[in-house]
Amino acid sequence: MVCNSLNYVGWNKRKEVAADLRLVYSAATELADFEDKWNNAYPPIALSWRNNWQRIIPFFDYPPEIRPIIYTTNAIESVNMSLRKVSKNRGSFLNDEAMIKLYYLALSNIAKKWSMQLSNLY
Repeated sequence: MVCNSLNYVGWNKRKEVAADLRLVYSAATELADFEDKWNNAYPPIALSWRNNWQRIIPFFDYPPEIRPIIYTTNAIESVNMSLRKVSKNRGSFLNDEAMIKLYYLALSNIAKKWSMQLSNLY
């Protein structure tokens, strides 16, 4: 939700809006405070959160220490994004084997990152 919400925000305000959205993840009552502060500038964000609120509130049942891991475990999206990034920079491939080799190297680098410790999450 945070990433989707930040699509409505210009680069100069992203850090500030993201910090306020992180508060929403730490306490369910913070959404009203976020709306008071940002609804005039970015109305689609609060509307999106309100529309998806019933899907978001089950996460508040988990302890705060577990929530960041749940929010950031979309491994399939992460792999797809990394592969798109690698292939986008190449433009075209000489043949299928060249693409397979590039994806193999990219996946081996992605696998190394998965073994890293999680830090500074939400």
